[in-house]
Amino acid sequence: MNLHHLLRARASAGRPLRVALIGAGKFGSMWLSQAPRTPGVHVAAVADLRPDRARDSLARIGWPAERYSASSIDEAVRSGATWVTDDVERALSAGPVDVVVDATGSPAAGIRHVLSCCRHGKHVVMVNVEADALAGPLLARRAGEAGIVYSLAYGDQPALICEMVDWARASGFEVVAAGKGTRYLPAYHRSTPETVWGHYGFTPEQVAGSDLNPRMFNSFLDGTKSAIEMAAVSNATGLTPAPEGLLFPPCGVDDLARVLRPREAGGALHHAAQVEVISSLERDGRPVFRDLRWGVFVTFEAGTDYVERCFSEYGLVTDPGGRYTATYKPFHLIGLELGISVASVGLRGEPTGRPDGWRADAAATAKRDLRAGEVLDGEGGHLVYGRLVPAAASLAAGALPIGLAHGVRLSRPVAEGALVRWGDVVVDGEDDAVRFRREMEALGAG
Repeated sequence: MNLHHLLRARASAGRPLRVALIGAGKFGSMWLSQAPRTPGVHVAAVADLRPDRARDSLARIGWPAERYSASSIDEAVRSGATWVTDDVERALSAGPVDVVVDATGSPAAGIRHVLSCCRHGKHVVMVNVEADALAGPLLARRAGEAGIVYSLAYGDQPALICEMVDWARASGFEVVAAGKGTRYLPAYHRSTPETVWGHYGFTPEQVAGSDLNPRMFNSFLDGTKSAIEMAAVSNATGLTPAPEGLLFPPCGVDDLARVLRPREAGGALHHAAQVEVISSLERDGRPVFRDLRWGVFVTFEAGTDYVERCFSEYGLVTDPGGRYTATYKPFHLIGLELGISVASVGLRGEPTGRPDGWRADAAATAKRDLRAGEVLDGEGGHLVYGRLVPAAASLAAGALPIGLAHGVRLSRPVAEGALVRWGDVVVDGEDDAVRFRREMEALGAG
C-alpha cells in the first residue's frame, strides 16, 4: 500500500525506474498516458514494429514532441526523454532499463521477448496474456532461473482477479470461485469478423467511422479471450476449470454468492476452487440485472458458524444459507492501471500475478465443420475459437493451443465443436514458439 511513497523516494533520489515498452497499441498507449504523471518512472524506450505509428500514438495522448525526441537509448537515459524505435533487441539489452512491458499480443513475440529479458536480466510485465496462456508456466520458470520477475499486468482482468484471490486467502477465507464478467451467448462461439458487429449492435456507419478491430472484438465475443484469461488465472492461482470448460452462467452482482457455489450446495459450479466467467446476458438474450460485464469477482466461504454470523452482522450479501459470500470490482481500467505492476515489480520485486503451475489451457476448437486443406486463421478469426480445458485433458487429447492456430494447414477434417489436435495440422516443428510450447508439454506430461 505504499508504492506511491516508494516511487516518490526514487524520484527524489534521481533514480527513476527505467521502463521499455514493446507495443504502442491501445493498452500501451493507455499506460503511456499515465506514465508522465507518475513519479519515479522514466519511459526510456518505446519499441514498435511501426515507429511512426508509435509516434502518432504519443502525439494523440498528448505527449509533446520533445518528450520522445531521443535518438538512442543512451541519449534517452541522459536526457530523460524517450527513444522510439523498431529495434526491440536493443531496447531489451540496454543496461539502464529495469522493467520491460510486453504489450504486443503476439504469442510468438511474447515468448521471444521474455527469453531475451532472461538473457539480459530485465524484469518483465506481460500484458501479452496470449503468450502467457500458451506457455506462461515455462516462461515464469525460465524467468525465475534467470533471477528476474515475470508478472501478469495489473489493469487487465487476470491480475485483478489474482489480487482478489490473494486478498481472500490472506484473510483466511477459502476461495470458492473467481473470474470475470463478459457478454456471452452460446451462438457467439460461431461468430466471425463479418458477423461480430451485429452481435454488438453496431451499425455499418458506426464501424465505418471508427478504428474498431473486428478480429479483436470477435475474440472477446466468441469466448477466446475468456478462455485465454481464465487459463492465466488458473495457472497463477491454483483454481481450476470445470471439465467441460467455462460455463458462462448468467449472473448479476447480487447473485454471485448464490450462483458461484458448488452444485451440491445449490449453485452452478462443477467444484469448489473453480475459475469461471459469468454472462451479462440471460440465455434468451435479455440483459442480466446489475451485470458485471466489465468487472471481476471472487466468491468465498465462511469456515465456521461464527464467521457466518459475522457475514450477517456486517451486511454481506450471501447465498440463502449464509455460508457463501462474494466481493467484486465493477470495472477494470486496462493500461491506466498498469503502473501498479511496473512499481510492484521494479521496487518490490513482486509480481502482480504469476503462473506457478500448468493447470489450464486455451485449446483451438472448430467453429464449423472444417475441411482438410483449410488454413486456420487463429484468434478472433473465422475457423476456430479458444476453449478453456484442464491442462491434463489438453495433453491427453493432444489439443492444439489457440496461440498456435494461425497460418497452419489442416491435414484432415475437424467437426464443428471438436478440438483441433496437433495431428490435425501441419506445423513447423522448428518454429521457436512451437518448440517452446512442446517443451512445456513434455515437462507437463512428465
